[in-house]
Amino acid sequence: MPNHAHVNAVLFDLDGTLADTSPDMADTLNQLLIKYGKPTLDYEIVRNNTSRGSMALVQLGFNEPLAEKHSYELRDEFLKMYANNLCNRTTLFPGVTELLEYLDACGIPWGIVTNKPGRLAEPLVQELGLAFNAVCMISGDTLTRRKPDPDQLHHAANILGISEQGIIYMGDDPRDVIAGKAANMKTAVAAYGYIQDNEDPRDWDADIIFHQALDLKDWLFSNS
Repeated sequence: MPNHAHVNAVLFDLDGTLADTSPDMADTLNQLLIKYGKPTLDYEIVRNNTSRGSMALVQLGFNEPLAEKHSYELRDEFLKMYANNLCNRTTLFPGVTELLEYLDACGIPWGIVTNKPGRLAEPLVQELGLAFNAVCMISGDTLTRRKPDPDQLHHAANILGISEQGIIYMGDDPRDVIAGKAANMKTAVAAYGYIQDNEDPRDWDADIIFHQALDLKDWLFSNS
């Protein structure tokens, strides 16, 4: 079918865009809070903050001033616990499998660019069955700088061998849009992802907002 969006490749964020990782993240955070005698958090609170990263989740859970050293120690402990609970309840979002199969069938290469550390992102991608067809997998520690810096996206474009102007980057956090625009890519918001209650994706200045994963397929290949 014709590609009216003139997109030659697609890059995705991982958490909150391809994979619903918040159930395992929430379980791990609550395990950590229980260990230290802290009240656990409701799932929805953790879900809405998942894309902010592990340090933000730890600070959210402890909800008290923490010395910098203690914050990093708790973050590291959280990540070690999470590594043992990486894919217990994590699943792909509805429509993701069909979307990726469609991209593959149409010869549109796709890859993953995430701030998640490689030691967590790579086994998770393997467990979810995404590794085989992903042309590139750029983690948070692949390069020195990460989103909202555009370096990861430039690196992905080099691997794909496609100009940034022909790529769309899709994520569920303002940093994804900032990085994508700085890399001269088209940008899309996965509004079904982990959007905080005080955030409105319409304010992020993305090119398009998708409310389900398959909306990307319709946008790329619509005959209208």
